[in-house]
Amino acid sequence: MKLNRDLSAFVLCCALAAGLTGSSMAQKAPGIVFEKDVEYSNPDEQHLFVDIAHPAAHDKKLLPAILCIHGGGFRAGDRHGYDGLVQEFARRGYVAATVEYRLAPKYPFPAAVYDVKACVRWLRANAKRYHIDPNRIGVTGGSAGGHLAQFLGVTIGLKQFEGDGGNPKESSAVQVVVNQYGPSDFTKSYGKSVDAAEVLPLFLGGDLEHARLRHIESSPLNWVTPNAAPTLFIHGTKDNYVAFEQAEWISERLKACGVESVLMPIEGAGHGFGGENAKRADAAMFAFFDAHLKK
Repeated sequence: MKLNRDLSAFVLCCALAAGLTGSSMAQKAPGIVFEKDVEYSNPDEQHLFVDIAHPAAHDKKLLPAILCIHGGGFRAGDRHGYDGLVQEFARRGYVAATVEYRLAPKYPFPAAVYDVKACVRWLRANAKRYHIDPNRIGVTGGSAGGHLAQFLGVTIGLKQFEGDGGNPKESSAVQVVVNQYGPSDFTKSYGKSVDAAEVLPLFLGGDLEHARLRHIESSPLNWVTPNAAPTLFIHGTKDNYVAFEQAEWISERLKACGVESVLMPIEGAGHGFGGENAKRADAAMFAFFDAHLKK
């Protein structure tokens, strides 16, 4: 418990320091290799790609890796929105990839889960190529991407969510999660989110009345066990798309299972951050990953 408190204090202190916002990340950071449009899976003839960045010089040592998952309500969004972030991770000594996944309504849950798990397996299968340490892989995402990142963190070892996206002998486990304003319990989203009634039926094949089991199965809160990955939650207290309480619920559930969980409220912020809030969120994210993946 003391270690958790010390790390929480460390992360929050780092969040007060100057950080980099997503918009200020370098377009092409020096000293890195940035590869675009690398195919990682081809489910249902839907060619799926990552953009991946890594340091140009690494002295042949194995590096930790970060997977970045875009948001967009499970029906939109683009991996390229994190191109700047993966380059910044590479500048900080990581291998980092931003991933695309199949979108609703054509591909409802759990297709997106299958895809991001396939991408983690692909990273491990290509560990030698990219000098990745397969025992040090983290994941982050915002909104829908935060949900998928969290799902990776709480369903470690559950074969029902692996899918058939390739590299079946590799593990899809992640060692640490940074969840930025992602939902944890879809059964309680209606009435608390301005677009839940529009978005969730597309992702889950119906509303709560007609697809209740799918709402339960797709909620990370319901899969928390002591095997879950340590998680940092960054969430605006005035978020009207994903209520702040969604982060509180799963953070407390993780703690009850003995899993390290740090909740960083962004006071007064809505869905997503800008300016100083973004700097604080970035600093906390980098500090949390460094603490867990650079030991």
